[in-house]
Order: sequence, then structure tokens, then C-alpha cells
Amino acid sequence: MKPRTLILGIGNILMTDEGVGAEVVRRLEAALEPDEAIAFMDGGTLSFTLAGPIGESQRLIVVDAAALSDAPGSLRLFEDEAMDRQLRTQARSVHEVSLSDLMDMARLSDSLPERRALIGIEPGVIDWGERLTPEVEAAVPLAMRLAMDLLARWDAEWTAGSPVRESPT
Repeated sequence: MKPRTLILGIGNILMTDEGVGAEVVRRLEAALEPDEAIAFMDGGTLSFTLAGPIGESQRLIVVDAAALSDAPGSLRLFEDEAMDRQLRTQARSVHEVSLSDLMDMARLSDSLPERRALIGIEPGVIDWGERLTPEVEAAVPLAMRLAMDLLARWDAEWTAGSPVRESPT
């Protein structure tokens, strides 16, 4: 059975580019074929209630606005330990709980997803507004492609590592 993957978008959709994670996940869900092994979730501005869905998943892809010290709309992928390091260095959050806190909770409960990735998108503007800036809007399809490529790679790795399935005789 294919590992359960949670694709989690984080951010406030009322704060311009802060909502890019939720927008990417919304569009991904519409673009991908239904797959019972993939769950899509708008994580909003984070809360402890996300610890359950994260801990129940073997794989996790998080999409979020991230301060990358780069041009607005720039993307960066952080996988596994690189994601953990990025969250430790960027742990400050204005939300009820940080993504770093949620990862620590999963680690302490021995339910940290074995594969995890953060797709960070540099915001241009974080202020009241319901639309992404043009630079960040242009990054949405790129972030979607990055997530789809990641899923395909993880699936290929899982298939390669799976025991050979014998055909019925």
C-alpha cells in the first residue's frame, strides 16, 4: 500500500503573499488525479490540531511563504534534514504554533513523517489583501510542478524499495 502523503498549505489568505501556501495546495488538489493516499489541507495560520494529520502521514509536503532573503517569488525546496534545519533557523512565528513546534511534537511522539519537504516561496508583500502579488502569483505553477515532481520521485523510490509483487498464476 502506498504511503500516506499530506500536502499542507500554510498561511493567511487575507494577507496577500502570506496565503501562497494555501493557494498552491488548492490548485494542486484541483490539478491532480484523485488518490486516496494523498490528503490536501489548508493549514491556515497553524494550530496544534495539525499535529494529528502530520503524525498520521508517512510523507509530508508543506508549502509556505518563507523569508529566503531572495527576490519575491523565488522558490526553495528543503527536504528531510534540510527542512528540519531550515525550521530551526526560521522558527519564529506569529501564529499560535510554529511549524517547527509541530515537527518537534511529531518527533517526540515518534510520528515524524519519514519523508518531508518544505517548499518555501519568498513573499513580496505581507499586508491586508486577498490577491497574491504578480511575482508570487507567477511562482504558483512552479511550486505546483516542484510538488508534483517530488511526489513522483518519492513514489519511484517507494516502488523501487518495495518487495517484488508476484503475479497470480
